[in-house]
Amino acid sequence: MKYLITGGAGFIGSHIADFLLKNGSKVVVIDNLSGGNKKNVSPKARFYKADITSPGVSRIFKKEKPDVVFHFAAHIEARESAKDPAFDAKTNILGSLNILENCRKSGVKKIIFASSGGEVYGDAKIIPTPESYQPRPVSPYGIAKLTVEKYLEFYQKMHGIDFVALRYGNVYGPRQNPNGEAGVVAIFIDKMLKRKQPFIHGTGKQTKDYIFVDDAAAAAVSLAKKNFSGVVNIGTGKETSVMEIFNKLKNMTGSLATKKHTAFPTIGFKRGSLSVKKAGKIINFKPQYSLDEGLKKTADWFKLVYGKK
Repeated sequence: MKYLITGGAGFIGSHIADFLLKNGSKVVVIDNLSGGNKKNVSPKARFYKADITSPGVSRIFKKEKPDVVFHFAAHIEARESAKDPAFDAKTNILGSLNILENCRKSGVKKIIFASSGGEVYGDAKIIPTPESYQPRPVSPYGIAKLTVEKYLEFYQKMHGIDFVALRYGNVYGPRQNPNGEAGVVAIFIDKMLKRKQPFIHGTGKQTKDYIFVDDAAAAAVSLAKKNFSGVVNIGTGKETSVMEIFNKLKNMTGSLATKKHTAFPTIGFKRGSLSVKKAGKIINFKPQYSLDEGLKKTADWFKLVYGKK
């Protein structure tokens, strides 16, 4: 089997590549390196620097003829999407359509798409939130993710391409970019290690479903190999507040940072947790890492790579 990963030099995509390569699979990576890092790509994978919106992507598909595609390339900044919805749509919707069209033309059997549980469900009234809950995205980024899910359904019905839309919780872990607006764990660790002041949005009581990247990647690979098509949540089923994350990371890094707050984003949501019962039935999914274990692995990686200043 040959797997193609868009965004394969990025955070989650590079971990998926590593999982596949360990199993002896052939891996092709497409990434424009706007958010990813070439150092994340194993030398065992074939790498192409390309943008998912580019017509040149078709040449890669024609040459490589992948069996399965993991589509993880995206513009991931939700608040930025509210400032420039057209740019977000160009990358996340039109870019995804470009990938889907190339899947159709090259005979791809299945596509695994990185969607977003929190951004698609919005401020859900049911916690943990099941896949049957009516989506209410609060940002253009979330709207784009839901739109691509609908296109995946269309391509399955019209062209027979199976799909899995992974509605992820808040994925964190090694290789996460600490310089963007997304990824509070990476941002907090980076600030704390550099003895800079991290800021907590709002009261810090807002919750999300934090899942370690190895669990997120393992679930994606398992679902790619399973005879299943549709939408599935990947999280822990647990709520954790931003304040809890702050306190745990402060202890792990030995930071002297105080609790300082900033305004809560207008497109943010107050509670988030995903029901993973469906994933449990399909692939016997159960996160292998506790929050403390995952945070420690992440903090240790940041200390090693960035150094404690």
